[in-house]
Amino acid sequence: MSLEIKVPPVGESITEVTLSRWIKKSGDTVEMDEVIAELESDKATFELTAEKAGTLNTIANEGDTLAIGAVVANIEEGGASANAAPAAQEDKAPAAATPAPAAAPAEAKSTVEIKVPAVGESITEVTLSRWIKKDGDEVAMDEAIAELESDKATFELTAEKPGVLKTIAKEGDVLEIGAVVCQIEVGGASAPATPGSVSTPALENAVPPSPETMKQGGYAAGTPSPAAGKILAEKGVDPQSVSGTGVGGRITKEDAQNAQAGAPKAAALAAKPASAPTAQAAPSQPSGARDERREKMTPLRKTIAKRLVAVKNETAMLTTFNEVDMSPIMELRAKYKDKFKEKHGVGLGFMSFFTKAVCEALREWPAVGARIEGEEVVYSNFADISIAVSAPKGLVVPVIRNAEQLSLAGIEKAVAGLAAKARENKLTIEEMTGGNFTITNGGVFGSMMSTPIINSPQSAILGMHNIVERPVAVNGQVVIRPMMYLALSYDHRIIDGRESVSFLVRVKQLLEDPARLLLGV
Repeated sequence: MSLEIKVPPVGESITEVTLSRWIKKSGDTVEMDEVIAELESDKATFELTAEKAGTLNTIANEGDTLAIGAVVANIEEGGASANAAPAAQEDKAPAAATPAPAAAPAEAKSTVEIKVPAVGESITEVTLSRWIKKDGDEVAMDEAIAELESDKATFELTAEKPGVLKTIAKEGDVLEIGAVVCQIEVGGASAPATPGSVSTPALENAVPPSPETMKQGGYAAGTPSPAAGKILAEKGVDPQSVSGTGVGGRITKEDAQNAQAGAPKAAALAAKPASAPTAQAAPSQPSGARDERREKMTPLRKTIAKRLVAVKNETAMLTTFNEVDMSPIMELRAKYKDKFKEKHGVGLGFMSFFTKAVCEALREWPAVGARIEGEEVVYSNFADISIAVSAPKGLVVPVIRNAEQLSLAGIEKAVAGLAAKARENKLTIEEMTGGNFTITNGGVFGSMMSTPIINSPQSAILGMHNIVERPVAVNGQVVIRPMMYLALSYDHRIIDGRESVSFLVRVKQLLEDPARLLLGV
């Protein structure tokens, strides 16, 4: 019986794909769910698998452009068992001479496929950013084995069973939801070893670990966390030259921060005396060397780029400015910050005041928190405030739900928790979805004034900036006050000048008189 293998649907907007490579050839015997070919669309590369076991008969050629649903190949069912029959008969006599217990280890083994899990309704593909465990490593159940990265977040892939890892996908591969990432041979580690049953991964595992690995404590030695890897890359430090203090010798963020760019080079020269002549020749090179390096854009960075350009092209974005005297808030913080932290366990920052002021202003000017859907304007009677956070892999915007119902302490706790998750790349899709207004603080980096870009599909964003002492006129007198510029970028399609300016003025009034936030006036 012949089974047709067709091009599967791979996305709503994709109508055709290209057959980039045959992994299995015509006439090969294939197993069920075995990868037989690679298909490539204008957005991603994905694998085509066999739906049944049998003999493959290819129809399309490499390089062919195929419509969704087009026949790629046929599989003759029963071919695998028919071809295997002679071999089984030939091996029957030798097998009879083999003691029966020797077959038990092979029967005890089973293979579990680890696939890309569903991580969100709008996410159809992820990138395998890093293998935490290597091919041939023994893994425990629920142990993290790889890091997957979508256009919104980074998350870990865990082992569903204990056993020996066999990697399939490579670092940097773009994988669809449900694609096979690796396999785990269950029971392989505990099975009695025989000369014919030792696999290549097992042989690699049998190699004694290096002294450095033994010293650091295991497989994780020399492996940086995502945050540590970014810091080391910026410093130009080789991770292998850094001593990790994390679990199993893993390099933590603190290790990376303490690492010195010059230390690894000195250690390398000391460890390799034979390379001294080469090191002596180094000064002859020009000191102003013109070097370049190329890095592939991450899915998160590509998504950020696309969305920012789309916002500029699809919205009538305009920015209005104002300034706020921060002395009342700063005096309030200075007076109560110690008691506040002692009672609530979190510091009293500026973000809670700005968030609270925005929530109050949104009640008076709901159009600023609205959004356009098709030919309709959607207004919300709640305030889900997005807070822009600079994470190791790019800008992320987690959401504080129902911020209008939270106290200053509740807002500070929410901001601290989301910021910590962002730095550790542990934000979930749900924590970054939604929001009807965004606050971004460029002042922490020293920005005096900017025009923030709207976080689509929202219609407005408030930009905070650096606090600078400037001379201002107060009651006819020139005084020095800590001043901050505020910028409100908004979509002029649904927010008029009256709403935008009035909204920003209201935020200014609430910040310059914090008692209004408590009294609601």
